[in-house]
Amino acid sequence: MLDMHTLALFSLACLALTVTPGPDMLLIASRSAAQGRAAGFATLAGIQVGTYGHAFAAALGLSQLFLLVPVAYDVVRMVGAAYLLYLAWAAFRSDTLLRPVAADAAQRSTLTVFRQGLLTNLLNPKVALFVLALFPQFIRADAGAVVGQMLLLATVLNAIGLVVNGLVILMASRVGASLVARGGFGRWPQMLLGTVFGGLALRLAFDTRR
Repeated sequence: MLDMHTLALFSLACLALTVTPGPDMLLIASRSAAQGRAAGFATLAGIQVGTYGHAFAAALGLSQLFLLVPVAYDVVRMVGAAYLLYLAWAAFRSDTLLRPVAADAAQRSTLTVFRQGLLTNLLNPKVALFVLALFPQFIRADAGAVVGQMLLLATVLNAIGLVVNGLVILMASRVGASLVARGGFGRWPQMLLGTVFGGLALRLAFDTRR
């Protein structure tokens, strides 16, 4: 078990990283503004489950594959970019994001948003390398199984992310609802979401730094 001093240092590092606006926060905010609070939290949940996946892969040494085999990194990167472009295309084509839906349809929509957040995270090799670079600095040889320590660190990161991004979700969803209530904004939510997905796709496709 990691000691409190190590966890405190890791928590401070996570807080500094989480409050800094980045792709995840941008995606969560735009999704919340376009589709509401439930969609924002579903996206966040998908991203955080993906974080556990990356932590588990790093503990098993799988993430090092991206460093040892550059083509593997590029393949995953391009697949992730293609998936984001597909989501952008779907968002631009959709005209039903903010219309009232039945309860069963709303549940299906939430599951879809969760899956999109999960796949967006898992198909981003930069997240895998981030976990591989940060987490091992706080692993202790005498603190038990590496897998358990990595998953504990992922839990700390996700807990801090839940607080910070939870506030972002609440604020963004309120702003989105307020703008829609005023009327006259047409397809702005779809265009916003599609633009964010497209921007993330281009960033992932053309930023080849590891």
